Amino acid sequence: MRPRPSAAIQLVSVVRKEILQTVRDKRVMFMLMVAPVLQLVVFGFAVDFTVDNVPTAVVDMDQTQASRQHLRRILADGTLRRRLDAPNPEVSGRALETGEAAASIIFPYGFQRDLDRGETAEVQVVLDGSDPNRSTGAALAVSRYFAQTGAELARERALSRAAATDLQRPPMGSVDLTTRIWFNPGLATPPFLIPGVLAMLLVVVTTIVTSMGLAREREIGTMEQVLVTPMRPQILLLGKLLPFLAIGCFDVAFGLTVGAWVFSVPIRGSVALVFAATLCYVMTTLGIGLLISTFSRTQQQAFLGAFLFAMPALLLSGVMTPIRAMPEWLQLITLFNPLRYYVVVMRETLLKGAGLPEVWGNLMALAVFGLLILTSATLRFHKRLA
Repeated sequence: MRPRPSAAIQLVSVVRKEILQTVRDKRVMFMLMVAPVLQLVVFGFAVDFTVDNVPTAVVDMDQTQASRQHLRRILADGTLRRRLDAPNPEVSGRALETGEAAASIIFPYGFQRDLDRGETAEVQVVLDGSDPNRSTGAALAVSRYFAQTGAELARERALSRAAATDLQRPPMGSVDLTTRIWFNPGLATPPFLIPGVLAMLLVVVTTIVTSMGLAREREIGTMEQVLVTPMRPQILLLGKLLPFLAIGCFDVAFGLTVGAWVFSVPIRGSVALVFAATLCYVMTTLGIGLLISTFSRTQQQAFLGAFLFAMPALLLSGVMTPIRAMPEWLQLITLFNPLRYYVVVMRETLLKGAGLPEVWGNLMALAVFGLLILTSATLRFHKRLA
């Protein structure tokens, strides 16, 4: 009677079989090899939250030195780009309607006259609100400029009044504002976005591919063939999950390398802490993929189930939009989303150089989610095999 193979040999055989089946499936290989590269490139280069070169229609009805000078200063930082000169507000309004311009700056008659008299001079800015991000950036740029200009004019008038009344010092003090930006001085989008993209990559690699792979086994009947062999279910399950665990860790390492080399994403914290969080997070995503496969009879059902999990999880993770901007009831739901905690750990560690004390709570949440979900999925998988 031939002796039963050891557990290690059985595990290696299952891992080898899973790798060969994965390599032969072109759809899975596309998701494992091409999708991560596409996501990094597209999100790194195409997604940019920086607002600049906003096409602007200029209506200078005053046509004075003051209006032209302030207009040049407003356009100097590059946020607004002079697209056309309109003779009146009606023409600039039509430019906004047709999309030729996204902003309109209107200097009315008497602008310089009001300034010379010491009165409040008015400037109107009209924005296309169909793109909130662009409109907000343009409004902030104009507001920031006129707030600074107004403060300078007020200070000059105070100095003039002090000199006229022969006082030794101005009647009012002044405040100089100095702004410093930490962690991302250039306010570049990729350092903020790439850690979230890595979380998205792991959802594709582990959750979707794992659920489809196990569903494929059941669909083509190879799962039943394996079950008749003298192999414990634990060995079978571990052998099927280990390749995707390794691929997920490789994708994170690849993403960090590309992010640091191409997009200048800083790696200020511990790389070991990053991979510890990745391991806890992958336990969760593998468990979800395994759980979905137990409810799926075909690969199409598995893909649909994984997609229905992935999209809400990504939207509620804070990758693209801040969680604080969501309604309070939706913020409570995000507490049950493991992607939220992984994104926080990645951003805090990579951008701020946070250590274990700073991310301990999020890391523990990932570990608890991973343990509970993977355990539940394993028990259901064993039940399906029984």
